[in-house]
Amino acid sequence: MKKAPNPFKLLAMLNLQQWMFFLVAFIAWTWDAFDFFTVSLTVAQLGEQFDKKPSQITWGITLVLMFRSVGSVIFGIAADRYGRKWPFIVNNILFIFLELGTGFCHTYSEFLVVRAFYGIAMGGLYGNAAATALEDCPEEARGLISGMLQQGYAFGYLLATAFARALVDTTKHGWRPLFWFGACPPVLIIVFRLCLPETKSYQERAAVRKANGNLTTTFVSEGRVAVKKHWLLLIYLVLLMAGFNFMSHGSQDIYPFMIQNQYNFSHDAVTVTQVVANLGAMIGGTIVGFCSQIFGRRFSILVISVIGGALLYPYTFVSSHKIMAAAFFEQFCVQGAWGVIPIHLMELSPGSFRTFVVGTSYQLGNLVSSASSTIETTIGERFPLPPKGKTKRYEYGKVICIFMGCVFAYVIILTLIGPENLGQKFGVAHDRDLAEVAGEESLAAVVRRREAMANDDEETSGSDRGEKGGVKNEVTA
Repeated sequence: MKKAPNPFKLLAMLNLQQWMFFLVAFIAWTWDAFDFFTVSLTVAQLGEQFDKKPSQITWGITLVLMFRSVGSVIFGIAADRYGRKWPFIVNNILFIFLELGTGFCHTYSEFLVVRAFYGIAMGGLYGNAAATALEDCPEEARGLISGMLQQGYAFGYLLATAFARALVDTTKHGWRPLFWFGACPPVLIIVFRLCLPETKSYQERAAVRKANGNLTTTFVSEGRVAVKKHWLLLIYLVLLMAGFNFMSHGSQDIYPFMIQNQYNFSHDAVTVTQVVANLGAMIGGTIVGFCSQIFGRRFSILVISVIGGALLYPYTFVSSHKIMAAAFFEQFCVQGAWGVIPIHLMELSPGSFRTFVVGTSYQLGNLVSSASSTIETTIGERFPLPPKGKTKRYEYGKVICIFMGCVFAYVIILTLIGPENLGQKFGVAHDRDLAEVAGEESLAAVVRRREAMANDDEETSGSDRGEKGGVKNEVTA
């Protein structure tokens, strides 16, 4: 265990560019989550629009989760080969068109097709956002920044909940304005990213590949080495991420529908409950991410998962508005565990394929867990409750509780037996895979050249400050 640092001093370690990288990644990940949850928050309205049962509408969620792995492969390889910037921008352009498209769907088939394509776009963002925010981040601040970054997901859910209350069924267009609105902010995100350069870590890696002769050949060779040396680790990360995705989607996707259907919560009560839950998630992710820098990544996940499992009963069986307290602390635990994940994956991943491995392990885990909401709604329909008027009611809470108990046990076991690379260096000087492909001499030459350039920049800055000071003294005299 390390000595607990002052979190404000950790945040002060980031320079302006590092903060900008974090902010653009956080905002993009936030809106990625917002767009995803637009469906889970409008299940009832979509079912009425397309004359389908909730279990059929949740296929729109399942298809997104299934196709995200396709996007992670495509955009992950593109980001590791061509840089973080332009794949990130293309991702957000696709978000604009596909969210607009969802809002204009008139048949169930159109809805499923558009959401499947949205899954491809969504799958490409996570790994890129994690790499953009974290690979230039000071080592001591990584845990805290990782926790803050991951809470873009909870913040997106919170925003989706609030805007769903404001935009759904408040006009003659019903649920559609929520999706139309979701297409707007990516325009600003694109402009923000255009104003920023590539990360320094990627620039170093690109310089080594260029010095080695052929960029594409070197990149392919790095891939062969990564697969040969790390194939078992890649399988482990997919299995771990399957558990984590079951944890988040199993506890969240149909929860608003559950408390509305089973416990007869009003729209306002559902909104307040979801806001409270996501505030807990944001606080939990930040705190546990920070603690992982002190106690280690695995230990932090293990402890918070045990607590989360213990809270499942009140989270699903309290029928009054007191369930909001259980929702706060349950999501504190779920997203607390998730707060460790971005940096845990980054530290375990091979340097040359960091975006690809982080994104693809996460999204393949999503693929495995893609049927979470469909499983829960389908099994829940086997436990009918007395109807409320014409509305059929089911005991979804029991299913969520049992399902999530199994998920927490799985995550605890996988985390317990897995590896950890707390404090892993991200620079090319510490990348043994790249050294094997490009050669130690090429690697050392690039490192020396970039260090010399950094020293020149520092000297120039110091000289400029000295000249300004001299001018100021002359004016004063």
